[in-house]
Formats: sequence, C-alpha cells, structure tokens
Amino acid sequence: MKKLTVLFVLLFSVKIFAQVSPKDTIRVENYPTDSISAITPKSEIEVYTEIQESNAAPSVAKFNPTKAGLYSAVLPGLGQYYNKKYWKIPIVWGGIGTGIGITLWNQKQYNRYRDAFIAQLNGQTHEFSDIPGITAEALGRTQDRAKRQRDYAIAVTGLVYILNIVDAVVDAHLYEGRKDPDLALQPTVIYDEFGKQNSKAGLSLSYNF
Repeated sequence: MKKLTVLFVLLFSVKIFAQVSPKDTIRVENYPTDSISAITPKSEIEVYTEIQESNAAPSVAKFNPTKAGLYSAVLPGLGQYYNKKYWKIPIVWGGIGTGIGITLWNQKQYNRYRDAFIAQLNGQTHEFSDIPGITAEALGRTQDRAKRQRDYAIAVTGLVYILNIVDAVVDAHLYEGRKDPDLALQPTVIYDEFGKQNSKAGLSLSYNF
C-alpha cells in the first residue's frame, strides 16, 4: 500500500510539472522571408527630376510690364499697386493732385484778370477798379503771367503722369532681375590694398554663373 501511494504521488507530480502555463510561454511568430516588396523602386528619371527640383532656384514672381503700364495710364498709381510698390502710390497721387490744384488755381486767376482786362478796355467797372494805378496794360501783364503759370502747371502734371507710367513699366520689367540671387548690386566698402588712402564707400556688382 505504501508503494502504491508513493507511485501515485510521483505520477501526480510529474503530471503537474509537465503542464505548461500559457503565461510562461513566449510566442514567436515566423514571418515569411521570401515575400516580394510592394514598393516599386523609383526610376532614374524620377530620381533625376527630384534632384533637379530640390536644387532649382526658388520661383520669383513675375509682373507683366504691359499690364503695369496700362493700369497706370487708366488710373495713376494702379500700376504701382500691381507691382506691389504700395509706398509709391501716395507720391504719384500727391504729385498729380498738386499739379491739378495749381493748374485750377491759376486758371481761376487768369479768368479774373481776363474779365477785368476786357472791362478796363471797354471802360466798365470791375473788381480791381477801386485800386489806384490799375491800367489795361497792368491787367494784361497779370493775366499773361497767370496763363503762363497755368501752362507750366499743366506741363508738370503731364510729366508726372508720364513718369508714373514709365516707373510702372520699368519696375515690372526689372523686378525679376532684382530678385535674381545670381545678380546683386549692393553698397560696400572699398579697400585700397596698395595705397595709403582710407576706405571708401561704393557699390558692389556681383554676378554668378
């Protein structure tokens, strides 16, 4: 009986140790190593294109000189707005507005003296009749001076208007060149390596090719 008991305990112990706990196991998944990758390799042309795009210079905004000129002709300052030179708009408007104002003022003065001159010739009273020494000759000279100043103001206003168009066209035409990293014009200090003169301020023109 004692031998049977010992044998039963021994078999029971072997059965307990033979069981494997699922918590103690290490799961190893075997992935196939002979599978074909779904990623298609890039061709030489695609690789070359990507290299060219990465090394290409940054794109520069371009403005049409014809459009800029037409815009400034229709409305002064509109071409500068098109070229994104907003700080020039008040200058254009100020120059043209001042010229128009001076022109209108001189035209009004010319009309006054012209009417007085005609009245003086006809022996009629006018707004300057109470001023001593007023003669038809004096009124004639005054009206001629007002007319001449009016004409000068018209010429200056027209010149500002034309310069407004020229500035818009030239600015749009040269915008790309000014933004070119290979072409640079900037102030610099000029050193005289062989002479005894002091350094001087100047302009440096750099061109890379």
